[in-house]
Parts: sequence; C-alpha cells; structure tokens
Amino acid sequence: MSQQTQLDRVVSAWRDFLETWPHIEDLAAAEQAAVVAFWSDHSLGYNNRAKYLHEAAGQVVEDYDGQFPESPAELQELMGVGPYTANAVASFAFNEGDAVVDTNVERVLYRAFGVDDDEAAFERVAGELLPDGRSRVWNNALMELGGVACQSNPRCDEAGCPWRQWCQAYETGDFTAPDVPTQPSFEGSRRQFRGRVIRILGEFDELPLSKLGPRVRVDYGGETGSEWLRGLVDDLADDGLTTVDDSADEPRVSLRE
Repeated sequence: MSQQTQLDRVVSAWRDFLETWPHIEDLAAAEQAAVVAFWSDHSLGYNNRAKYLHEAAGQVVEDYDGQFPESPAELQELMGVGPYTANAVASFAFNEGDAVVDTNVERVLYRAFGVDDDEAAFERVAGELLPDGRSRVWNNALMELGGVACQSNPRCDEAGCPWRQWCQAYETGDFTAPDVPTQPSFEGSRRQFRGRVIRILGEFDELPLSKLGPRVRVDYGGETGSEWLRGLVDDLADDGLTTVDDSADEPRVSLRE
C-alpha cells in the first residue's frame, strides 16, 4: 500500500483493510471485485496491485498452508512481488532480507560515499554495507535517514545526522542528489480514469457504456466518447479487472469477480 502512496492515507486504509479481511484466509476467499473496489475507494494507486494481492493471498493459503514465505526468493514466487517488495517484506517482517534500495537510500549513498548515479552501483554498495543478520534494523535506519535528515533539501544539523563526520557531501557542501525520474501528472491521466471506472463499477453491479461514460468524465463525448471508453474498459478487462458483455444491444461492463 505504501509504495507511491502517502503514509497518512495508507494508515487509515490499512486499518479498514484489516477490519474487512483480518486473516489471509479471509482475503483469499474474498471476491476479487471487492478487493479491487476497496483499493480504488481508498485511492491506493494502481488497481492491479489489489488484483495481485488477492491472487497472492490465494497462493499463500494453497501453496504455503497459510504461512507466509520468509525468504526474498520465495516471496518473489507470489503474484506481483518483485525484488524490491520481496526484500522489504523479508527484512521488515522476518529480518531475512537483502539491502532495500529506494530513492531515499540512493540519496544517502550518493551523498555520503560518492556512489555513482547507477542502479547497479547503489545495489552493490548497499549490499556491502548491510550487516549480517541485521537487515530489519539496518534497512529501516537507512530509509529513515534519507527521509528525515538527508532529504532533497538536507537537514543534517537540524536532524542530527549521525553520518556527518564522514559524509562527503557534508564535508564539501555539495548536496546534489541522484536524478529522480519525473512522475507523470495524475490529473487527467489514463490511470485516473481507470480508477474512476473501478470506483463507479464498485457501486453498480453492471453498467452500459452510455451510462458509465458520463460518470467517468464530465466531458464525455467526441474524442473522449464511446470509442475512448471502450478502449479503457478493454484494457481493464485485459488486466483481469473488468468484464465486458457484448451479448446485449449495448456493451455492459462490470467488475470481474
């Protein structure tokens, strides 16, 4: 939930999530449409993550007898779990992970040790620094250091950064940071309208395109009319999130169960 989503939004969503599905078996038994609708209602980002989370819950119940795998390698066998998420979960939940490298960690390594602005270099140095058997506390500490002290506008003295005595940036005064890819604007994006479709379909069992369109956007019509909407719901159907019924006079759309 916390990937690319503000933590203050995640906290309330997480509590609601646990109230709805308190155990992994509850989540696995839920309808996928309900999980996707929850995700969209709480503005948690890409709805595919809800689909993957639901499918991963089924894997844990069926393949691991309801017990979460603990190693990064095993965690990556779960639907939608890549190296970063696998390491983060293994570290924070089980103290079994490798180095977790995010934007905050890259900024710390770049400034403190002059690591090249290169993904492989960051991974290598982070792995070399990781103390054996301390992945939970180390990864937490490094991410916190980047989030609290070594921000884009550094707060070395104000935050009492413990690395000041050997930090290259602190010594030289050069606090440039690694390049961070610019995130595309969410407002008016295809991602935003996909989310609206999911939220609307969560309120209705099924809607024809003509009724769905005006609910998705106020300027529905023309270039952003039925052809545009059909492409949008077809994309969602390809992702396993919606179902399009073409048997009636007009295509009807619903969340996939």
